[in-house]
Amino acid sequence: MEAEGLGWLLVPLHQLVSWGASGAIVFGGVVPYIPQYRDIRRTQNADGFSTHVCLVLLVANILRILFWFGRHFESPLLWQSIIMILTMLLMLKLCTEVRVANELNVKRRSFADFDLHHFWYWSSFTDYVQCVLAFTGVAGYITYLSIDSAVFVETLGFLAVLTEAMLGVPQLYRNHRHHSTEGMSLKMVLMWTSGDTFKTAYFLLNGAPMQFSVCGLLQVLVDLAILGQAYAFAHHPQKPVPHAAHPASAKAL
Repeated sequence: MEAEGLGWLLVPLHQLVSWGASGAIVFGGVVPYIPQYRDIRRTQNADGFSTHVCLVLLVANILRILFWFGRHFESPLLWQSIIMILTMLLMLKLCTEVRVANELNVKRRSFADFDLHHFWYWSSFTDYVQCVLAFTGVAGYITYLSIDSAVFVETLGFLAVLTEAMLGVPQLYRNHRHHSTEGMSLKMVLMWTSGDTFKTAYFLLNGAPMQFSVCGLLQVLVDLAILGQAYAFAHHPQKPVPHAAHPASAKAL
């Protein structure tokens, strides 16, 4: 009787928790980039943020959306990709405007030049949009032709989540090469770790495709490795290797 009496409370509570988890999945991935966006606007300096972050996340999330057409997964994961793509485009727009405003007498570079030496370093936000649309068109056409192939669909899903999972590897390598985490935001890495852990738990509990769970675990391991570097280099500092400047993190420092 008592259990039945509590039923009216447990059902809406469960629904509320489910909505909260879905909302965290959809919008949680963009939260770390909000302070970065505000900082760039405030300082009018985008040197601390690598636009290659945007490239990796755009590719990963476009591939994930195409994967959805071959194998439907949780709707919050689909909306997460859409929100992340819009966020990365906003970041690109701001970074491009700031960089161009700070450059004087620099030759204009465009996507239509097809110059690999200046790939992803163009003078107008429109060029980045053209590149994204071109990639989406080609990838979408290939997916359309191969959508009936289970091997292709599963490979596409694996490539999508693996690309995103590898986002922290350049930072890991940079720290190892310089034997230092100087210039790296520890708070940012903690946000990555907590977010990736929650995301992976969501994948496992909601029965997401295996690619999501495996690559989510890999992403958490990369985050933990970076935190391990921060602890090791703080307690056992080594003589820094001479270099002109630290390159920007691949994740958004």
